[in-house]
Amino acid sequence: MYIVVEGDDPGFDTFVNGRALARNEDAVERMARRLGVRPLIDFFSADQNSMALLVEEGAGDAALLDKLPPPQWYAGLEGLASVGPLLQAMQAEPQQLGTDGLLLCEELEEFHTVLQKTADRGLRWHLAVSWR
Repeated sequence: MYIVVEGDDPGFDTFVNGRALARNEDAVERMARRLGVRPLIDFFSADQNSMALLVEEGAGDAALLDKLPPPQWYAGLEGLASVGPLLQAMQAEPQQLGTDGLLLCEELEEFHTVLQKTADRGLRWHLAVSWR
């Protein structure tokens, strides 16, 4: 799972390591719902090129590529409203999601940093997924 910021160059590094978040997506979604925040996967969106790459990687249905809606973009503050409480919960009790707890904290901190920079600059973002 990674963040895509709208535009060619937002002026900051958007790299986030979302491997532990992807591995634990179901548990993170349940946690988000318990906390009353929007699950991260709700911010997923992709354009035709991104989805074509996913199909090449073995995920998705090539027949659906022509039926994709346009990419959806979200305000940085929307993402922070989810990531902030998730990060606080994980920092308070990192072992709650097992052995990946510390990695999840690190990744949520990266997400928080990128989303804060996105919000500070008035940019939009969405979540993307790579199967590699």
